[in-house]
Amino acid sequence: MILTKIMISRKEIKFIKSLNSKKNRLKELLFTIEGEKMVDELLSSNYKIKKIYGKKEWYENNFSKLDLIDFQRISNEELSRISNLKNPNNVLALVEVFSNELDYSSLTGTTLILDSINDPGNLGAIIRTCDWFNVRNLICSKNTVDLYNNKTIQSTMGSIFRVNVHYCNLAEFFVSMNNKPQTYAATLDGRNLKNVKNKKDNFLIIGSESHGISEDLMKFVDEKVKIENISGTGESLNAAIATSIILYQLS
Repeated sequence: MILTKIMISRKEIKFIKSLNSKKNRLKELLFTIEGEKMVDELLSSNYKIKKIYGKKEWYENNFSKLDLIDFQRISNEELSRISNLKNPNNVLALVEVFSNELDYSSLTGTTLILDSINDPGNLGAIIRTCDWFNVRNLICSKNTVDLYNNKTIQSTMGSIFRVNVHYCNLAEFFVSMNNKPQTYAATLDGRNLKNVKNKKDNFLIIGSESHGISEDLMKFVDEKVKIENISGTGESLNAAIATSIILYQLS
């Protein structure tokens, strides 16, 4: 472990805060992780850590895990200046964006496909749900909200480190599939989910609440499914909640 004792500079604070912007995250290929639980999950993951900023008490409890990681001890005031949390939680890490190629042979079981999900909290909750139901691959349209958005990351509660997330042109992705598995689409006019016989390997497409699934993707769908509206009054379900219900049924 490399322990830095100097005070954090204004330039460094400005740089860390600049990573709130997607443009800067893409430029620097860095993002931030905050909080004791999240950083603990990070330390057990395959993500490469550039630097950790932590308070004295966090360092004293975790120094044995840091090995060759660059660590800088900071005060509560300094942590507040670089944190995005209302109540900063002892530690913040600078992390390199994880670069992983899509391995088509790994698309077994259920693969979740998201079309135009715009809310970072929804994406984070969906990633957490994938982790719970052992869905290891999540494929997102290019206009789906950024994985490394701060709200997305915090909403995953650490599941970001266990689910492979890829972004691509979804229509091109389907065209490139040699042996496409059974593909379901969550719609309002589909077959009752309870009556669907699940295939061992399958794709599930979830669209945005406001626009649904893009027309250019529907031609790749084998079966439309829906969650039965018991009351008959609700207009739609939140995308993250709908995903949870469908993944539970498919599993």
